[in-house]
Amino acid sequence: MQITEEEPMPEQTAAADPDWRRDRVGAARRGENPTVLWRMRTGWAVIGDTQHLPGYCVLLFDGDADHLTDLPRAQRADFLFDLALLGEAVQTVCQARCQGFWRINYEVLGNSWQHLHGHVHARYLWEPDELRSGPVWRYGAVRYAAEHRLGPQHADLRVDLTAALKTITDEAY
Repeated sequence: MQITEEEPMPEQTAAADPDWRRDRVGAARRGENPTVLWRMRTGWAVIGDTQHLPGYCVLLFDGDADHLTDLPRAQRADFLFDLALLGEAVQTVCQARCQGFWRINYEVLGNSWQHLHGHVHARYLWEPDELRSGPVWRYGAVRYAAEHRLGPQHADLRVDLTAALKTITDEAY
């Protein structure tokens, strides 16, 4: 599934359907999750609801699994490969368009939302030293500040991420 510039941003869709966040995977399957960038083999690549670190994305597993180890080994490898491809897309885009790009961090947690998903965080040299050296969760509430919420100002980033995902998955699959 490809999202183009004409697709509504989350806050626009949320007004029409405020419940899409309750079932992000189901909403992606129905074409109602406005954060979807691209359909991967094992799930949905979505742009993060917050962009305090530009390029933040998540891979939502399209199935019933809580832990990575709930999957057969081959499917685990496929999920992690898709997560790496998403990271490659984020790196490609953020190196080209985001000042001070430094590296990509990957996380598979599941503590807050007990559904298999993986986080891809672009990290930057402009981050404070004490925060750059640790997980993004150390930023605390600033991650959710109004100025960092996904919105129309991220339309070009979304388009670039989608284009990179298309190119990368066309080459990889």
